[in-house]
Amino acid sequence: MILGLLIGGVYALLASGLTLIFGVMDVINVAQGALLIFAAFLSWMFWTEFGIDPLLAAVITTPIMFGVGWLIYHGAIQWISGKPASMSVLLTFALALVIEGVMGIAWSTTSHSATPGYFASSYRLGDFYFPKAQVFGCVMALIVLVGLYAILRGTWLGRAIRAVSENVSSAQLVGVNARSVAAMTFAVGVSTTGAGGAIASVLYPFLPGSHYVWISRLLGIIVLGGMGSLPGAVIGALAMGLSETLTATYVSPRWATLVPYVVIMVVLLARPQGIMGAKLREDVVI
Repeated sequence: MILGLLIGGVYALLASGLTLIFGVMDVINVAQGALLIFAAFLSWMFWTEFGIDPLLAAVITTPIMFGVGWLIYHGAIQWISGKPASMSVLLTFALALVIEGVMGIAWSTTSHSATPGYFASSYRLGDFYFPKAQVFGCVMALIVLVGLYAILRGTWLGRAIRAVSENVSSAQLVGVNARSVAAMTFAVGVSTTGAGGAIASVLYPFLPGSHYVWISRLLGIIVLGGMGSLPGAVIGALAMGLSETLTATYVSPRWATLVPYVVIMVVLLARPQGIMGAKLREDVVI
């Protein structure tokens, strides 16, 4: 359970950017997994080339990924504004393939991992052990999540983002530039992969094709928690982390990647909108 909660905290950060983008822009960013692996490669590069701790490299990779998100929005995403969600899936999947190819050229297709000095050590509290890498990663994830929540709740940008997510037309009537807010939202959502990729580079081995595993996991989390709900993403992430680690410990590691999706299927059969999602009325008046 300790491992599951620590990993769940990391998953919550990784899913937060994806659910934020969907909640505001109605865009399913399938390239989020590829951007996460790209940030992991950057963290690994800073560690191997310059000796910068992979987790501390998040201070560098986060603004880099913010800029990448800004460029992607203005170069591609803005042109599908108002289009069906299926268009965003196709476009961002194509972007994911391009990013995967670029990473393969730049860093090869072999497995990489960052292993700083604390990678194989733990804190001990009584009979319990807390792996330092997971503890540091979870603490960093919580700090970023709290900062993201503070931005959404306590700043003009956050209020504008929430207004656009509720009703675009009403937000525009009170002077909110919906296109600028969308660009900032997409950039902020992608910037979470900067810290997330730094953490993932320490906790998991990765290669350019790893983004398929990550995007399936992240989509599962936000569907489970409720599409567009940040608190739902946190709950879904904790549920995913716990189900994975408990299954690996008490059943078999080979089942660990399957059981979370079984849990998702069961939850969605009982609550199709997800744990924190809102159920919309679909009745028709003739």
